[in-house]
Amino acid sequence: MADDVKTAETSAETLVPKAERPKPLARVQAVPWLIVILLFALCAWLAWKAFGPSELDGDPIATSLVAFEEQNALNVFTAQLAPVVSSEDSRLFGAIKSRQIAVIPARVNYSIDLSRMSERRLNWDAEEQVLSVQLPPVRIGTPNLDEAEAQYLREGVWISRDAQDSLTRANTRQAEQQAMEQAANPSLLKLARDAGRSAVAQNLAIPLQVAGFGDVTVRVTYDDDRSDGTEAQ
Repeated sequence: MADDVKTAETSAETLVPKAERPKPLARVQAVPWLIVILLFALCAWLAWKAFGPSELDGDPIATSLVAFEEQNALNVFTAQLAPVVSSEDSRLFGAIKSRQIAVIPARVNYSIDLSRMSERRLNWDAEEQVLSVQLPPVRIGTPNLDEAEAQYLREGVWISRDAQDSLTRANTRQAEQQAMEQAANPSLLKLARDAGRSAVAQNLAIPLQVAGFGDVTVRVTYDDDRSDGTEAQ
């Protein structure tokens, strides 16, 4: 009798398809957690690729060069000038003479050519935490004359349109030349050079601090500084 019951149970077991047999509870619960873990791992990998350490980390010179690459030229100073010029015109064999005095406001920009910056212009002292930077000379830009704001004083019995145009063109040429001469004044150049040192030092110190180098001292010099350490005039 017992053998008949055992045989019946075995036969009933064989009638249940394998696909319908219940899976272990632990395996069913593990599948969602495995998917979550994989998603977290993928997110972590993507975040590391986007914001993680790069080949520039640990290299202050490379970090500084990246800061320079953001712009080819750096305007460090602007001078507002007011050249006072005069010109004369003579017509009809000197019978008709005229003279025009002009005050023409001018703006001159001083800039540094950062496209010339390379690794050889930078030196890093790891012990002292000092970055030395050698810049190209400050460039004086072409004067920008504001002739709309110019003031004119004309002298003459009769000034024709042609004579007035000639006087104005002559005033413009003289004002440009005079503005260039005034912009090259040693006092203005010193202001521009000092502004350039300050701007470059600040623009490099901040990225280095963000990169984890701490309080870095940036020392800036120019190609045309004299060998005794003083500025060229």
